[in-house]
Amino acid sequence: MSAATPVRASTDAVLPETVIIRSWKAPIALAVFAVLFAILLLAAPRQDETTFRLSSGSDVVQLPDLVTPVMATAWTCVVLGVLLAAASAYFVRAFGRSPLWIVIVYLVVLVVGFLTWAASGGTVPVTGLLAGSLGLAVPLIYGALCGVIGERAGVVNIAIEGQLLAGAFTAAVVATLTQQPILGLIAAAFAGVLVAAVLAAFAIKYLVDQVIIGVVLNVLVAGLTSFLFSQVLQPNAATLNTPPRFDRIPIPLLSDIPVLGPVLFRQTIIVYLMYLAVVLVWVGMFKTRWGLRLRAVGEHPQAADTVGIKVNATRFWNVLLAGAIAGIGGTVFTIGNGIAFNKEMTAGAGFIALAAVIFGQWDPIKATLAALLFGFASNLQNTLSVIGSPVPSEFMLMLPYLVTIFVVAGVVGKSRAPAADGVAYIKG
Repeated sequence: MSAATPVRASTDAVLPETVIIRSWKAPIALAVFAVLFAILLLAAPRQDETTFRLSSGSDVVQLPDLVTPVMATAWTCVVLGVLLAAASAYFVRAFGRSPLWIVIVYLVVLVVGFLTWAASGGTVPVTGLLAGSLGLAVPLIYGALCGVIGERAGVVNIAIEGQLLAGAFTAAVVATLTQQPILGLIAAAFAGVLVAAVLAAFAIKYLVDQVIIGVVLNVLVAGLTSFLFSQVLQPNAATLNTPPRFDRIPIPLLSDIPVLGPVLFRQTIIVYLMYLAVVLVWVGMFKTRWGLRLRAVGEHPQAADTVGIKVNATRFWNVLLAGAIAGIGGTVFTIGNGIAFNKEMTAGAGFIALAAVIFGQWDPIKATLAALLFGFASNLQNTLSVIGSPVPSEFMLMLPYLVTIFVVAGVVGKSRAPAADGVAYIKG
């Protein structure tokens, strides 16, 4: 009987295959909007030229106007849009997702093409368009940062609108009484904290539904400020509601950069604080222990509790911090522009900021970009109206919402809120 041949057991580990989940939303949306723009060009061709004014009279460096043939430029942008959609499809097929830079470049290309077509025969003041867009986006960015911090901590902040409005009201009154806009800004931050404290107390301590308390706070602040405006500010406008404005502070050298210099670096202290806030929130959220604790109580509060993090205290203080940021954002509506307070003057900016939080996937940088996009779309509507574009006014009013649909349809992809967002934590 022959000896059995020994069989050596294989020790090679069987590794699971990596599963790539692909989302084709981005390339499909990019292709669809490129095709829609092409259909628009076929349906309404224009043979004029469009002039882009790159410098204003006060710029140190004067750039010549850029004159572009409408149809040639627009069709070039269509072709580039199709190529970018194809590049997006390649990245999705190869790596499972489309990179953000493709979407940003696509938006720039499509905006240039649309502007060239819509302003046919006119002149587009590029610096004014960008500066106005930034101005409209600043309160949205402050509100979005407020929403990101609150929701990363696990508290849904529907009350951003109320915090912006409280900041605008308080800044106007305090700055008028003291004639010091910086004191108005500090007072606005405290007003935002006060609204946030009510939200935090009811949502965290008394476990009231966070959406309901947010809506109630918005209605309460709107009603209270409207009442005080009618009964107190209007009869005493000269002494209580004529706020001074922050002066613009040009930054040497940077403010002389063509096109972007006047837009970014000839601003008020509110805008410079916004730049700082975006950087600090992003660095703090993803690079510091504070950010780790913040994200922990929003994702898995039970696990955070087991390692000694005080979940509800962390949530409470971060909601207050977020309220201070939103309160400062409210100053844009009054002392930021030297405008008297008026009823409900925030006009839904808090809800747009909340949308930017979701569009930005609860990331400070992405939420800022979403707010800038909406600000640009709103100001584009105003700019085209001023230069006398032949585009129907009804279409102009649709622009911000078309941009919103574009973002929802293809830019953000799949969004996932923090796991414990809106869920009250009961210890034990």
